Amino acid sequence: MDIMTITSKTTVGEIAKTIPTSVAVFQRHGIDFCCGGNKPLEEACQEKGVSVDQIVSEVDKTRQPAGGATARDWNSASLSELIQHILDTHHAYLHSEMPRLEQMLAKVIAAHGEKHPESLQPLARLYAGLTTELWNHMGKEENILFPLIQQMEQASQGGRRAGPTGMSIESPIRVMEMEHESAGSALEQMRQVTDGYQVPADGCATYRALLEGLERLEADLHVHIHLENNILFPRALELETALVS
Repeated sequence: MDIMTITSKTTVGEIAKTIPTSVAVFQRHGIDFCCGGNKPLEEACQEKGVSVDQIVSEVDKTRQPAGGATARDWNSASLSELIQHILDTHHAYLHSEMPRLEQMLAKVIAAHGEKHPESLQPLARLYAGLTTELWNHMGKEENILFPLIQQMEQASQGGRRAGPTGMSIESPIRVMEMEHESAGSALEQMRQVTDGYQVPADGCATYRALLEGLERLEADLHVHIHLENNILFPRALELETALVS
């Protein structure tokens, strides 16, 4: 059970890391807890026009959810378990959802593109850029970074002082973090050009389903990036430091 005392100076990312159930509160208020997680709560609340006391109150209520259910504390899981969760939950979701949304976006553009070029044209460009980057990003994580972290953890468990490859994870992690920033920027722009994923009055059922799907994609990516930026990467870097010191 977490015993964190939240103050106005506590960063959003630290709250999300220590109190996993707080993520739902931040999502509800549009507070960035992944790429912008280094902001103090006070600053993040000012940007969204909500009081610190309100957010703290809502977060406190999530600490004891109805029915006794609790969110998984990934700070205490092994790095391999966390990686597998990211692969099974978030990478698998993107692998299946991105092509589906791409097909749906093409249909909406064909039917509504002439009526709503101000939103659909930039949306198509932003989505194409985002998905291209995410495919490449996930490939690098799945084939390079995640195996390196797992090998490093195995070395630690075996009592060895250095990983078997001799390659540092610091540089790959910095690249992943920069790409997370880029993805976060694309998500923010997609939300802006769609007016917060609002369906136009003449929008059909497919248009509605597309925007709902994109909003779900945004929410999932925020959690996905949070798990890597705020938990997996810092823990992996700490382990590497311990192995080579």
